[in-house]
Amino acid sequence: MKVIRNYLYNVGYQVLAIIVPLITSAYVSRVLRPEGVGANAFTNSIIQYFILFASMGIGYYGNRQIAYVRENPRKMSQTFWEIQIVKTIMTLLAIIAFEVFMMFYTRQPEYMVAQSINLIAVAFDISWFYEGIENFKVTVLKNSFVKLLSMAAIFLLIKGPYDVTLYIVVLAISTLLGNLTLWPNIKKDLPKINIKILDPWRHFLPMAELFIPQIATQVYVQLNKTMLGGMVSETASGYYQYSDNLVKLVLALVTATGTVMLPHVANAVSKGNMREVNRMLYKSFDFVSAVSYPMMFGLAAISLTLAPKYYGPGYGPVGSAMMIESIVILMIAWSNVLGVQYLLPIHHQRDFTISVTIGAFVNIILNMPLIHTWGLYGAMWSTVISEISVTVYQLWAVRGLLNYKQLFSSSWKYLLAGIVMFIPVFWMNQHLKDSWPMMGLEVIVGVIIYGVMVLILKAPIVDQARDLIIEKLKK
Repeated sequence: MKVIRNYLYNVGYQVLAIIVPLITSAYVSRVLRPEGVGANAFTNSIIQYFILFASMGIGYYGNRQIAYVRENPRKMSQTFWEIQIVKTIMTLLAIIAFEVFMMFYTRQPEYMVAQSINLIAVAFDISWFYEGIENFKVTVLKNSFVKLLSMAAIFLLIKGPYDVTLYIVVLAISTLLGNLTLWPNIKKDLPKINIKILDPWRHFLPMAELFIPQIATQVYVQLNKTMLGGMVSETASGYYQYSDNLVKLVLALVTATGTVMLPHVANAVSKGNMREVNRMLYKSFDFVSAVSYPMMFGLAAISLTLAPKYYGPGYGPVGSAMMIESIVILMIAWSNVLGVQYLLPIHHQRDFTISVTIGAFVNIILNMPLIHTWGLYGAMWSTVISEISVTVYQLWAVRGLLNYKQLFSSSWKYLLAGIVMFIPVFWMNQHLKDSWPMMGLEVIVGVIIYGVMVLILKAPIVDQARDLIIEKLKK
């Protein structure tokens, strides 16, 4: 029940973290217009490279290391402060690198300086610690409060296309405040230790191992926006981000399992319980398959009318981009289970690193010709093919550790149910009245069709849901 509770907390926050920008983006897209939205997307993609350097792979590494030692408070405290020292130093180096970069980069300096607040916020991000001890309640409640404040600030302060800088500042400060709210809890969660016993640099090489896959991941997360802004237009970069935002909202429901399961699996590995690790893996893979298939087909079915209706006039290309990008929902769901929930906790960082490096390499190779030929849609296909290559390699990497037959035993049921759902929903979306109530009806029809199909096919997710309900009723 603890894993489920943490999953719901994390899902709640991940959804809120994307829903707040989505709620505000319906307003911002009209106020700042595609040009302003594109400017924010393009400059943010640049600052993310410096944030990547400052983060130094600490998200996954810190989460896992805290999970290993959380039953020993003094060792946990030592580990936390050692990792935090390294992170602070890396952030300072990243800030210096940014200052040097700004000596030569003259395009939109005001926007870039505003984006740099995000870089300062990195030093204060200790969410990895609370994820490691599986206390998601603290991060969720405090960050949720800050997100809601930022939403209010956007509606109150952003009034016209000249407010791009102010919009960037509001978003960045909300990130900084969200990170700062976690620090008051540290005093009661960690015992005091002697600073002389700290050895922060013992973590540096292990962090570097996870830094490489972070670099690779960031390449095909941010490079597409950067290249679109340079090769096509900043407006195209904004279209890409708005498509990605809606897809990531759906993905949050799936990838939240990775953040929750990583410390749980890592703790089982530290106790040598590999049978339990594999059992959790098969169960998690079936769950994300059951959830990601309908999300992929459902989003694709309504995307062509959802995007322009939500974002407003001038955002039509976002709908077609979303339809292409919806494929990554399933691919990232699977790679999240295989990579984050399995390869990392069992110390197969090399395979994880190779998988995302392959994805980055594929993305770089394909971006130039595809963006040159098809612009925004070329960038989307490059993203999709990159994610497929990551998942295919990870499946190959676990060939001797997992049973493919058991892993995919029920996947065909979810695939069939998703296809049967897609056909009528897509027809409704294209032929019936284009309105919000009709789109809501399309979603309801999709959920009902998928649910009925899953029941008819007797998919394992039905048994899992039944067992959970029975356990809840007993309590």
